[in-house]
Amino acid sequence: MAFMTLDQINLRGQRVFIRCDFNVPLDAAGRITDDTRIRASIPGIRHALTQGARVMLASHLGRPGEGALTPADSLAPVARRVGELLDREVPLVGDWLARPFDVTPGQAVMLENCRANVGEKANSRELALRMAELCDVYVNDAFGTAHRAEATTEALARVAPVACAGPLMASELNALGRALARPARPLAAIVGGSKVSTKLSVLKSLADQVELLVVGGGMANTFLLAAGQKVGKSLCEPDMVETAAQVASTLAARGAELFMPIDVVTATEFSEDAIPAIKALSEVGPDDLILDFGPRSMQALVERLAPCKTIVWNGPLGVFEIEQFSYGTRTLATAIAASQAFSIAGGGDTVAAINRFDVAKDIDYVSTAGGAFLEFLEGRTLPAVKALQDRAA
Repeated sequence: MAFMTLDQINLRGQRVFIRCDFNVPLDAAGRITDDTRIRASIPGIRHALTQGARVMLASHLGRPGEGALTPADSLAPVARRVGELLDREVPLVGDWLARPFDVTPGQAVMLENCRANVGEKANSRELALRMAELCDVYVNDAFGTAHRAEATTEALARVAPVACAGPLMASELNALGRALARPARPLAAIVGGSKVSTKLSVLKSLADQVELLVVGGGMANTFLLAAGQKVGKSLCEPDMVETAAQVASTLAARGAELFMPIDVVTATEFSEDAIPAIKALSEVGPDDLILDFGPRSMQALVERLAPCKTIVWNGPLGVFEIEQFSYGTRTLATAIAASQAFSIAGGGDTVAAINRFDVAKDIDYVSTAGGAFLEFLEGRTLPAVKALQDRAA
């Protein structure tokens, strides 16, 4: 995958526009509750500052209406956090397309929420040309937005004087390429989530690639239903049973394996106070909710993962946020961390589980992306990446 990278460019004195992904969660008081994405962007920013660049940081946050920015959509808390991590003030610049502003060499400023600009979501070339006048070098270091063709992610990459990938973007693409484009085999993929319908394309794509596919979360119940198992009142999609059966058939035709649980953790209610019960699949009753994989299933899964050389993980096995239903995801996280396989994990719930179980340092690559990670797994062309590749051609 050919594209220019930030470290290939002399940045001294250059006006450098870095598209970051600072779309972080905020609480009701506007405080950042998870700064993972911000911390992941710091190396690229620090590199540009060390080189003596005039750095402009751009990102979206939330879903502001174009031309109608509210205080809740402001990047002010992000600017403060970036400043803390860089140990310097990072001023927030509002109306940055409407009025001139100055950035000195070795300084970074935060440009207010780019999605408030009219034409951003529509990938306006006119808007991109206006932004291009502000910079000498455009850097996309926001893999989490690479699946979206927007003015700061795609159009600007095509019209800026120079366009390149930042270190986070480059490392994401290299890791995903190693895991999927040229994987060491056997290749295993774990895909969790509530609904088959939301990850159908991913499941179909992986069924053509992997030696082992593990389906977790509510999706597992749909696959169990397709295999003729009773799932009680568990979350499932009866209308997706035929699709689940087709995924299983594709794997079987290739000699690949679909891993299914042999025991599960159930409860009769979904709550912090729910009383768990470990049951064989044949024991699941009409009032049961399946909320996790059972211990026999996890022992078998750990054994099946042991010989794998590449492991891709997206989504938990159960309701890991509730302690009594966290065993499956905790055991999976620990097994992946202990594996000698090249491991890559991504998606919001997956990152939350990795952080909760403190295994990030032992997973080879933890992606900050959600939608872009999934679309890469599907084999789709990501517009922002394609723009960088075209500029390097």
